[in-house]
Amino acid sequence: MSTFIAWCIDNLNYWTITFLMTLESTVIPIPSELVVPPAAYRAAAENSDLNVVLVVLCATIGANLGALINYTAARYLGRPIIYAFANSTFGHLCLLNEEKVQKTEKYFYDHGATGTLIGRLVPGIRHLISIPAGLAKMKLSQFIFYTTLGAGLWNIILAAIGYSLQSVVPEDQLMEKVNEYSHELGIAMVVLFVGFVAFLIYKGRKKNK
Repeated sequence: MSTFIAWCIDNLNYWTITFLMTLESTVIPIPSELVVPPAAYRAAAENSDLNVVLVVLCATIGANLGALINYTAARYLGRPIIYAFANSTFGHLCLLNEEKVQKTEKYFYDHGATGTLIGRLVPGIRHLISIPAGLAKMKLSQFIFYTTLGAGLWNIILAAIGYSLQSVVPEDQLMEKVNEYSHELGIAMVVLFVGFVAFLIYKGRKKNK
């Protein structure tokens, strides 16, 4: 499988971009930085067989497909497992119980739309944000809409990085630059996410008062 994934990365086209981004949005650790920027970089070259707009479109379609896999699994298979763990002795040792899980689901239900949108931009959780959405039984059309917005925005950012670097950075130095920029972006997105959570906490406390 790893050999096949490496081949896909070395032979990026619309099908392999969609496939890899589908995997990236499940639980398989394939960073989108390894897919979208190199594809956009190649799209910027003269006589390229790739178009940067279609690169973003295929990447976003793949992200949606992967997110739907997580969402469906969590919605129809995850709940019994999560609640069984929360009610187990080991779950209690982890300070979990059924009431806390219920409150977490309610919280996501109340703020799920914005949480899904911002979550798609935050490293480390963008590929997992669809799991609580499934557990909370977030409306499918709403889930797809906000997932598309978040994933599309992230893919546009990554594509812009790769496309702009084509004329100034040799291909063998591309990933070094992409990692540098994506790291800075990741920090910015984490700050945004923390700020969003802090705002929700403040809003909730103010409402309770």
